Parts: sequence; structure tokens; C-alpha cells
Amino acid sequence: MEPRRALVTTAGAEISSLEWWPTEETGSTVLLLHGGGADSAELSWAEVGPALAAAGHRVIAPDHPGFGRSPRAEWPLTQERLVRYVGEFADAVGLTDYVIGGLSLGGGMTLGHLLERPGRARGAMLLGCYGLMPRLADGFLGGLTHFTTFLLLRTGALSAMTRRYMRNRTAMERGLQDLVRNPTARTPELIDAVLAEAASGTGTAVFGEWQHDQVLWNRLRTDYADQLALIRTPTLFVHGDHDSGVPIARIRCAAERMPHATLLPVPDAGHWVQRDRPDMVVPAMLAHLRRIDDAPTTRPE
Repeated sequence: MEPRRALVTTAGAEISSLEWWPTEETGSTVLLLHGGGADSAELSWAEVGPALAAAGHRVIAPDHPGFGRSPRAEWPLTQERLVRYVGEFADAVGLTDYVIGGLSLGGGMTLGHLLERPGRARGAMLLGCYGLMPRLADGFLGGLTHFTTFLLLRTGALSAMTRRYMRNRTAMERGLQDLVRNPTARTPELIDAVLAEAASGTGTAVFGEWQHDQVLWNRLRTDYADQLALIRTPTLFVHGDHDSGVPIARIRCAAERMPHATLLPVPDAGHWVQRDRPDMVVPAMLAHLRRIDDAPTTRPE
């Protein structure tokens, strides 16, 4: 199933968006938000979108400003502004009855949207979710790891290292082994697509701007953990149990804090969990959507 591409105008940003339309629309519309770095709507949701549409859901997946085919926004790429953009995009495409989901950065944007507009979405799906840790790493050396990353960002060294990494196929193949642990899912086509996105787009550059804003010397600027009890939206967490960036223990705690949340740990999967194990992730998303569609339509207070 080929998606349609549309151009959506929001405040200070022109957004290129993919849409998968079902033959018969029988379920909730789904808004999907991709992750950071060399990512895009097509890279993250090319397998998920058609599967959800085949089950009766209209699926909308924007390229965030500066990612994929969307040009840079007129505004700086901060977490707060990205969260506001999600609401502006939903308004621009006329979403009033929808489920929202996101991967990594997109998961953090989803959490921010649920807090900024409580009760607006009928449900949520969070994959490899950002925004649930006080710093970049846990453990004994977590503080040192975080501070080192802060220094690399502030000196520009991390940006230079990222550019070299994104141009080197061998390095990319090694790096993707951590994100997509399943070797059958880590195809040459996927590697080519990520390299092409890194070479042609501005995603890695604008993601670096976002990182520069988020990574303070001793903590992350955004940590939604203490606000999770306020989110009463039915939420599914899907998380690889070998996600090296976001420990699954953090996600277990997050799911326990939210009144209507469930967690699906995906065995032997990494951070790009829907790419790693679509055989588990897509059915779980579909089951969550069925539960939402079968439930009363009254929004939580």
C-alpha cells in the first residue's frame, strides 16, 4: 500500500506528511511521530502504516521540521516548541478523534502532547520513549557519561563525529546492530535508506540543535516522570529489552505511574523496536487500537 504525501502548513513550519488510507475507515485515525537523527516518517513507519491501514485506520505520519522532506522551521528546535507543533499539526489536519504514537524523540513529543492537551487523544502508543530519565545514562558512570556528552555537544565534537559516522557505511552497519538487533530486519536496503537520509536531509543537524538544548551539564532539560500520574489516556508502552539508550527499568516505572498504561517488553530488541520486531510490535499496536475503539468514547478528565 503506497502512502499519499501532503504538505501541511503550521505556524512557522511547512510539514511534509505521509498518509495511509484504508479501503474502509472502521477504526481511529492514528498520528505517528518518528524519532530523531537520520529518521523520517517513511523510515520509521513504512511497515507500520500499511498494516494499520489494512485494519481500517487512517494513518498520518509527518516529517518533523527539518527531517525527511520537511524544511527547517522558522523557530528553534526545542522540546517545548516541538510539543506545540504536534498540537498545531493535529489542528491543521483536523484531528478531533485520534490515537497518537511516537518513537524515541517522537515518544517524548507524544508525552508532551498528552500533558499539554489532556483528553484530546483517545489513546497513545510509546515506543523506545524519550523523556523519562533525569540524564542520558543510569548506573555508576551515568553522571560521567552525561557530562562527557555535554562537553562533546558544547565543543562541536559530537556533531563532527556524527557527520563522519553518517557517511561511513561500515560504521553505520555497526551502529545499527545496536538499534536493530534482528539481523534479518537490518537489511542492506535499510542501511542504504538511513545513509541516504543522512546525506540528503538536515535531520542530523536539527537533531543536534535539539540535543544542545536538552543536554544540560548535569541533567536533561525534559523529564516527564513526575507528571505521568496526570496522564489518564490509555497508553501502550512498547520497549525493547535490549534498548541501550533507554533502560527498560525506566519504562516499567513509567507504566506503573500512569493510571491506564500497559507495557509490552519486546525480547532481544533494541531501540528501533518496530523495525527490529514488527512481528510483535504491529500486532500489539493493533490490539491496543481495538481496545480503544471498543471502549466508550468519553474522554478521561
